[in-house]
Amino acid sequence: MAASTHWLATATAQSVLERGGTAVDAAVAAAFVLHVVEPHLNGPGGDLTALVAPAGEHPFVLAGQGAAPAAATIEHYRSLGLDEVPGAGPLAAAVPGSVVAWLHLLETRGTWELADVLAPALGYARDGHPVHENVVRVITAVAPLFEEHWPTSAAQWMPGGTAPAPGDMITNEPWAAVLARLMGAGEAPSSSAGSSRESRVRAAIDWWNREVGSAVEEFVREPVQHSLGGALPGVLTAADLAAYAPAEEEPVALSFRGVDVVKAGPWSQGPVLLQALAILEARAATSPHGDAVLDPSTALGVHTITEALKLALADRDAWYGDPAHAEVPLAELLSASYAAERAAAISENASREVRPGRPGGRSPWMPPVRSAGETAADPLPGSGEPTLDRAGRQRGDTCHLDVVDRHGTMISVTPSGGWLQSSPTIPGLGFCLGTRLQMAWLDEDAPSRLAPGIRPRSTLSPTMLVRDGRVIEALGTPGGDQQDQWQLLYLLRRLVGGYEPQQAIDAPMFHTDAMVSSFEPRTVQPASLTVESRLGDSVIEELRARGHEVTVMGPWSLGRLSCVGVDPERGCFYAAANSRGAQGYAAGR
Repeated sequence: MAASTHWLATATAQSVLERGGTAVDAAVAAAFVLHVVEPHLNGPGGDLTALVAPAGEHPFVLAGQGAAPAAATIEHYRSLGLDEVPGAGPLAAAVPGSVVAWLHLLETRGTWELADVLAPALGYARDGHPVHENVVRVITAVAPLFEEHWPTSAAQWMPGGTAPAPGDMITNEPWAAVLARLMGAGEAPSSSAGSSRESRVRAAIDWWNREVGSAVEEFVREPVQHSLGGALPGVLTAADLAAYAPAEEEPVALSFRGVDVVKAGPWSQGPVLLQALAILEARAATSPHGDAVLDPSTALGVHTITEALKLALADRDAWYGDPAHAEVPLAELLSASYAAERAAAISENASREVRPGRPGGRSPWMPPVRSAGETAADPLPGSGEPTLDRAGRQRGDTCHLDVVDRHGTMISVTPSGGWLQSSPTIPGLGFCLGTRLQMAWLDEDAPSRLAPGIRPRSTLSPTMLVRDGRVIEALGTPGGDQQDQWQLLYLLRRLVGGYEPQQAIDAPMFHTDAMVSSFEPRTVQPASLTVESRLGDSVIEELRARGHEVTVMGPWSLGRLSCVGVDPERGCFYAAANSRGAQGYAAGR
């Protein structure tokens, strides 16, 4: 089974599975297709967070998140007159992790040759694919930026001076050439790749680090327009790319209603979902309403869930960071006693302030808390993250992919970063750099501070479910700060409400922006609540009466969840995908 945010990626993964490939082979092939067909949402210069569960084994985290470059210091950014890391432009770039992470996974866990895995992406990049209307919408929105400041992006995405029309066949010839060279790197006669499949993939990684790293360094030396601070050079070097290696890490987990919910560690926002589940379990245990407070279809449930999310997200901003460089009190944050303490802070009305807790009696670091009205409008339309804007308008989001093979190996991955509007296109490579560093603070006391070698705290947050020691489901969604919010609703409907996967995905969604945004502008809307209109007028009015500032979106506008899983009782696999936007797709047999 395969499910993703784009039908061509799902079709690619399924075709690999049908031809005997494993979930790893299929996921890598599909991910490179996503680089091509959703370039406004992810790219080769971006990053990924994955949960990988080989058949019969416990899941591990594949951290395809690069760290801050060696020259990315608070002092340097301050010397440029910056108070925050820009939301667009090369100064916002962490070391690109996506391509090397995928190749590492193929090398260590895959079975197919690199050329076979990359063939679908090469075909779409070289021969073309019909461009989706959302890609066109983004290109049109940032066309003035491209024309005035980023001519290399204009040349790539607006050939002839105009944006493509929906359905036009578009190509990316520079990226196709890079893919072709990757495919041939380990097979060149002069190569020291050796005769094994693994050594050939390793040779491709070495070529990427050497050749792509040099091209990146040369390009970012020249000043380009950033979203803050005018025209500035970047700091990323070939040495930074060469030093990068993806990490395989132990996940964190929490037991909820007989299922272990598995997430990446606190360098991601993954534990937010676990904290919210723990807080809600504690609230249900003490409320006279019981499990009714966990129902996302009622005003009581929406209110309680939203307030629990606010508390968990406040802890994210105060405590989360790269655990190799910050003391993250994760055990206390996930403890039942702390969850009960946080649950007691939920009142009958909407809270209007950011309230991090004090796990173990510690004092929280407080990020700047500013409302949207306290910051200037974005200087560049490409800044921030391509998700819902602060007024609730749909801008796009990131990508997601789930795969399970016939052996039971399961993968859930959220690729992102390096979208076409994040930074100027690098000539000869056909892609741009990501902007993950915008999540780091220019404050030495922040757990997610900017410093060389530290991973910025990411929003990418896939999920796996384990029952009785067996992985039974992989799921996730794009959506920046909303990822774990939408997944929480899905899990409550599945594990408490008894919904089938597709029912849980299709049910009305909501989220809050009552946290410090992970993206420029880094503001807070303390009482905000964005809902799909299908939630119902009476529910919406009661939420407003409780003090929530409700923004009503279209009936099918929030969330892009997908999942794959195995049902041991029925002896079958299943998959489901988001129906919103008629773009996500699930397939299998």
